[in-house]
Amino acid sequence: MTKKWVKGLSLLILLILVVALSGCACAKKATPAAETVTAPPAIVEAEPSSEVMDKELAALLKQAQAEGALMPIYFDYDKSNLKPDAKKNLDKTADWLTKKPTVNIKIEGNCDERGTAEYNLALGDRRANSAKEYLVKLGVSAARLATVSWGKEKPLCAEHNEACWSKNRRDDFNPTSK
Repeated sequence: MTKKWVKGLSLLILLILVVALSGCACAKKATPAAETVTAPPAIVEAEPSSEVMDKELAALLKQAQAEGALMPIYFDYDKSNLKPDAKKNLDKTADWLTKKPTVNIKIEGNCDERGTAEYNLALGDRRANSAKEYLVKLGVSAARLATVSWGKEKPLCAEHNEACWSKNRRDDFNPTSK
């Protein structure tokens, strides 16, 4: 009986030490700007690196655009309504997404340089959501569509004229990993 008691006590002490030592890492407070996460030392199938994922997503975008899908759409000045040619592009995107049920996309709303940063962020958001709503009406699940507004922060053209501004008033469509 004494051997069983000593063995049980030894196991209990060992278990307490393991739990105590593994719990020490939880007490550290991470800084929000530089939070790091370390993977546990377990044998797990590795996820693709962000560089590999970026290349795969870029290849997927190139494939989609070769098929006429995920093409940028353009807007009139200070507008977020879809023009007929934008709807044609979105029709092709919806068809392509139907054939690729595991692909999700991010719709990125952009504006030209005119107007305040706040106004253009709101306008870019309305533009991205116009495209999203149209795709949802065509049967694409809203869960597969994320939106973001870049406002005037990601111009394609830096000249100060209407020809250039019209290129910046757009929605871009990018496949995402989630």
